[in-house]
Amino acid sequence: MQKSAKPIAPEEFSPGLSERLAPVLRYDVPASLVVFLVALPLSLGIAIASGAPALAGLIAAIVGGIVAGALGGSVLQVSGPAAGLTVVVASLVAEFGWKVTCAITVASGVLQVLFGMSRVARAALAISPVVVHAMLAGIGITIALQQTHVLLGGESKSSAWQNVTELPGQLANMHGPGLMLGLLVITIMATWRWLPKPVAKVPGPLVAILLTTVLAAVLSLDVTRVRLDGSLVDAVALPSLPEGNWGAFAVGVLTVALIASVESLLSAVSVDRMHNGPRTNFDREMIGQGAANITSGAIGGLPVTGVIVRSSTNVAAGARTRASAILHGIWILVFALPFAGLAEQIPMAALAGLLIVIGIQLVKRAHIETARRTGDIAVYAVTIVGVVFLNLLEGVLIGLGLAIALIVWRVVRAQIKTEQTGDGTWRVLVEGSASFLSLPRLTKALNAVPEETAVSIELSVDFIDHAAHEAIEDWCRNHRDTGGTVHIYEVGSVEMHSAVEGPPVREIASLDVRSGVAPWSSWQNGAADNGKRSHTDFFDLRNGSEPAAAVFNGLDVYRRRTAPYLKPHMEKLANAQRPETLFITCTDSRVVPNIITSSGPGDLFTVRNVGNLVAPGQQDTSIEAAIVFAVDKLAVSSIVVCGHSSCGAMHAILHGDAPRTDADEQLSKWLTHGITSVSAFDDGNHPVARSAAQQDFGRVDQLSMVNVAVQVEELRSHPLVAGRPHVEVVGLFYDIQSAAVIRVMPDHVDAAVNAGRG
Repeated sequence: MQKSAKPIAPEEFSPGLSERLAPVLRYDVPASLVVFLVALPLSLGIAIASGAPALAGLIAAIVGGIVAGALGGSVLQVSGPAAGLTVVVASLVAEFGWKVTCAITVASGVLQVLFGMSRVARAALAISPVVVHAMLAGIGITIALQQTHVLLGGESKSSAWQNVTELPGQLANMHGPGLMLGLLVITIMATWRWLPKPVAKVPGPLVAILLTTVLAAVLSLDVTRVRLDGSLVDAVALPSLPEGNWGAFAVGVLTVALIASVESLLSAVSVDRMHNGPRTNFDREMIGQGAANITSGAIGGLPVTGVIVRSSTNVAAGARTRASAILHGIWILVFALPFAGLAEQIPMAALAGLLIVIGIQLVKRAHIETARRTGDIAVYAVTIVGVVFLNLLEGVLIGLGLAIALIVWRVVRAQIKTEQTGDGTWRVLVEGSASFLSLPRLTKALNAVPEETAVSIELSVDFIDHAAHEAIEDWCRNHRDTGGTVHIYEVGSVEMHSAVEGPPVREIASLDVRSGVAPWSSWQNGAADNGKRSHTDFFDLRNGSEPAAAVFNGLDVYRRRTAPYLKPHMEKLANAQRPETLFITCTDSRVVPNIITSSGPGDLFTVRNVGNLVAPGQQDTSIEAAIVFAVDKLAVSSIVVCGHSSCGAMHAILHGDAPRTDADEQLSKWLTHGITSVSAFDDGNHPVARSAAQQDFGRVDQLSMVNVAVQVEELRSHPLVAGRPHVEVVGLFYDIQSAAVIRVMPDHVDAAVNAGRG
């Protein structure tokens, strides 16, 4: 859908009357006329398909346009009678009669107003979209089945099953002239969008109905036509309450309110995607829809909802404000008062053809494809079958139940795999949620491991209950008793001991621990958890079987888990690197550049040394070579110097610790490159130090920030950088305790970035 220009919110109007009217006259009046021409035949057809008086559709269109348009929370949504409620209204009319159905509409409107006033309108969007799409598709199929009998010259049956089983007999007794007119409408509707743009701008439904009506009159065809019981004024009817069966009445009220609410809110969401103007206020929209239903039901109209067909037409026609929706209701009122009788010339078969197309259009290929791709096709199909062959409420409830069950299954279902590695050991991988529902597959996987073998169990779970914990414990005990060995590696956000310390809890880590966010000790070291774990053979970082055991264990996890996902990206970098930034930082193990910059392989050309120092006067060939290579060969666009809190180098420089060994002598010799930073610091008088002191940083951290500022200035004046204005030099400070990254400017520390420090 082509986006219109930005709608004009009420507060954007200028005070002058002419300025207020200008956009309305230029954009909204033409758009309202287009929507009026689309809404007129649709409103009549929906009313007839609902078993209601034909003029009840026009009353609902008038009220929906004026009342919902003025009070609703969506600027460009157009409301009126909707095909989505046709089946529900038809069943209510058959059970209660028309006047009681009007009372149900009024009560539904009151409920919608309460929804809006309670500010729970947005909760209606929590219903699974696949169920809503399937509900609309089921309604569309039901409408198409009903109207096929009307198209053939008969009457729609009371149930979808009857409409299907009696269709062969109806085909044998079809009415030729009516069928011809209906097929003509279907042909026009199906091909209209392929016509040249100037022609296609005219509403297809209006052209189809007008053409078939004129054709039937000119040829004097003997076909059933629309019947109106009087004028629009005569159609106004007060609602009445039922004489009994209040339970069914309440169910009808709730059904109409919920379906009308969900359809209106989903339509409003769709309309918001079509333009760049003010977003929908869902609570206000619910109040506007409720007020429209109260009004429509009180004067004999159909239930009202936001309608995507009219709304999308409104946006495409260039509407800017809610005046377009209001005016479209006024045009219907102006037409219906003197000219409603013209509707009696419309052949019923023509409206049947129109409704068949509308019904088929409710079954959207995109929704089916989405359901298939996301694994929800069973929910979609079951909901449709329930809506068509049972009833709408039961079909939706069955669909929601299946959708919830499917979601629960997906959430709690663990991925379990057993495999033998190249060295003859076995690996059992458990991912996801380990619960009692996983026990059959979990025990099967564990029992597939031969006795007297070395086994590693890798738990990457976000939930584990006592049943799964007990199953793993029992199997480990039995396997050890047969002479086997078991190592358990817990690399998920939830560990086994949590299952026996209280009710199971779900913890979802924002990043997988294998991504380099969590240190080895959090997922390799069984001795680091104060003895909470019951196993004695967890891997210990300090007492492993070899000095680099932790490294090799991490490499093994990388090989199995990370490398397969990283490989496609690394293949692109195999022959060349194109980093954006030269990143100069300290060798401190707590500073991980790729994590704090959310970058990956190929993004940073990193240089690390003690104290993140750039030796003045080109005294360090190592960093000189890195700058030359980054600037000349790699053409980086920025250079970052990153210091950090609690820096050992800055502490040594600040306190002037005397060297005690030859190794200390080498370190002291290197740290002499930081003398310039100490001089600039001058006991806290540097503007960066004063700014840091105001934010409660200690003297070592103040010096670290001043050091960053000094190194930035050193780089900016460096011969390899000074003549390249496209290379930006930036200073950063990493506060380890709060994990905050702070911008260091020439004369201050960026407090805005530091706001999260605590």
